[in-house]
Amino acid sequence: MEDNKKVIFTRPHKTVYATEDKIIKVFDNRYTKADVLNEARNEALVEENTDLNIPALVSVSGTEEGWSLTRDKVEGKTLAELMAEEPEKLETYMEMFVDLQLTVHKQKVPTIKRLRHKLMDQINSLKDLDATARYELATRLESMPKHTKLCHGDFNPTNVIVDKYGKLWIIDWAHAAQGNASADAAMTYLLFCLEDQKKADLYIKLFCEKSDTARQYVNRWLPIVAAAQLTKKKEKEKDFLMRWIDVAEYQ
Repeated sequence: MEDNKKVIFTRPHKTVYATEDKIIKVFDNRYTKADVLNEARNEALVEENTDLNIPALVSVSGTEEGWSLTRDKVEGKTLAELMAEEPEKLETYMEMFVDLQLTVHKQKVPTIKRLRHKLMDQINSLKDLDATARYELATRLESMPKHTKLCHGDFNPTNVIVDKYGKLWIIDWAHAAQGNASADAAMTYLLFCLEDQKKADLYIKLFCEKSDTARQYVNRWLPIVAAAQLTKKKEKEKDFLMRWIDVAEYQ
């Protein structure tokens, strides 16, 4: 790893460094080689099959700290930073954010993993839920329309960088899959709810208006994506997510 790197931020089980022109994400041993290669594969597939702005993946390598991904560095601020710095422009920035997500959903990446398969695996792995709850969630998932739109899976304002020219770049494609756009929107709404209900309400209003999607339809995905988020084992989110799952009206 380069000697002139500096830490940008740390998250549980990963550290992100920057050099003059590269970003290096280093994973600890909780991430297997397969996990890291899967994230790299997702990024390569999206880069090769879409016209989205994605920082180019340069290398995948093993280090003393763990496996790492190195990408080209994009100078700019995230939409999350801009929303915080200029709250009076929140609606403008949120419109940019929703428009970009709708652009993602128009893309096709035929060989990327199916979202419903990923969600089913996550539901079946949840031992925090009893067998009846897992069955009901799996049944609901199977009943939902099966689409093949590109879904980011973790689409939130921290994963969108605005460069000095106003160009929008999307990062962190670890959870990307092809599936139903409303499932992706439900996950984004849930992520906003975990941080700021006002932003969550504005987001879902704009998404439903711009995509001509019924709010009730997005809502039907919420118990499913809450279960998926529960697999990340973030203790501070557990009670909140369990409430979303518990209030589901199964049919």
